[in-house]
Amino acid sequence: MSDSGAPSAARVVVGVSGSLGSLTALCRAADEARRRGAELWPVLAWEPPGGELAARRTPASYVLLDEWRGLARRNLLTALDGVFGEAGPGVPMRALVARGTAGRTLVESAGRETDLLVVGAGRRGGWHRLCSCSVSRYCLAHAVCPVLAVPPSPLEADLSSVHRRNLWRLRLDTRHLERPSGRRAAPDA
Repeated sequence: MSDSGAPSAARVVVGVSGSLGSLTALCRAADEARRRGAELWPVLAWEPPGGELAARRTPASYVLLDEWRGLARRNLLTALDGVFGEAGPGVPMRALVARGTAGRTLVESAGRETDLLVVGAGRRGGWHRLCSCSVSRYCLAHAVCPVLAVPPSPLEADLSSVHRRNLWRLRLDTRHLERPSGRRAAPDA
């Protein structure tokens, strides 16, 4: 960065992991960047498998660092291509792959008060909140800029429900589905 005194461009920083929630947040961040006339900064944070401590203990992990970084880069490009396709987001974009924990990396990337940090809010279940460290909560607590926590898509909840039913081998209840003519299906007698 230069200290020329010229104002820097507004930025919308968004966390991207490839999950449905992060893709929803990426779409919302692109909308916010267009609305504000800002640059879009999608950020994918990565850590070595097993975490930093495991990577320090294993000398062979240094050989694999470039491989892991490349995998993270490919994951980010796949997510961007899946959301925007060939057309792109319609705003200037600077994608970033950074080594570190997701929350800390996002807070550091959105380090200016004029930035907007967009994160997926994650699952809403009590068990999930109890057992996992939430990136969105970390960002809300530590960011110096406004944070927009995007709730999960209703489609994501439906997809999770179907997945759980499949795991438990339960039948799906299709009575609520409509027929193509717009009439409701007759309930099973």
